[in-house]
Amino acid sequence: MTVFDDLLDALTWAAVAVLAVAGALSASRKQLDPVGFMLIACICAFGGGTVRDLILGQPVFWLAQPGMVALAAGLALAVFVTAHLVERRFVLLLWADAVGLGLFAVLGAEKALSVGAAPWVAVLMGTITATAGGMLRDIICAETPLVLRREIYVTAAALGAACAALLHYHGVERTVALSCGIALGFGTRAAAILGGWSLPTYRARPGREYPDQR
Repeated sequence: MTVFDDLLDALTWAAVAVLAVAGALSASRKQLDPVGFMLIACICAFGGGTVRDLILGQPVFWLAQPGMVALAAGLALAVFVTAHLVERRFVLLLWADAVGLGLFAVLGAEKALSVGAAPWVAVLMGTITATAGGMLRDIICAETPLVLRREIYVTAAALGAACAALLHYHGVERTVALSCGIALGFGTRAAAILGGWSLPTYRARPGREYPDQR
């Protein structure tokens, strides 16, 4: 393995860890049992990457590394016995999710580029990798998915993935491209959390009156 491959592997483990914690924190808000904690943690950590790999026709990444499943399950159990010590669990969930989003958006784009996908496909795969797990977590926990809330979420993932993919396409060294993508994706999401940023929403207007055609 090259140094870059080692970096990708380390970033994947880090992304799995933070999203497993985010999933377990969601489980704590729903007062689930230990099995529920592990299930939600694993869905959050592996959901997006699984969807990406299935679309790309690649081996599902975590099936070859059972240690990742053990890590996610172990962190879920750790949160089960310590979550009561955290007063503002939703805030911690948001930040853990933001870190995972920044990491997985770029990792998803890099995975797509490594199998010969076009840059626009890499951006799409990065966005899916970063957000699909959290969306599944929220649906199962009967929460409004973050992707459907007004705050900037999917946009941050897309920006991070696009930054990494475009820099890679234009010949920028891969480690630099990944670093810039992670910084942009996480930075955008962090700014949205701190500043309450959101995209404009649709505002209802009176419908047009049409003459009776009967």
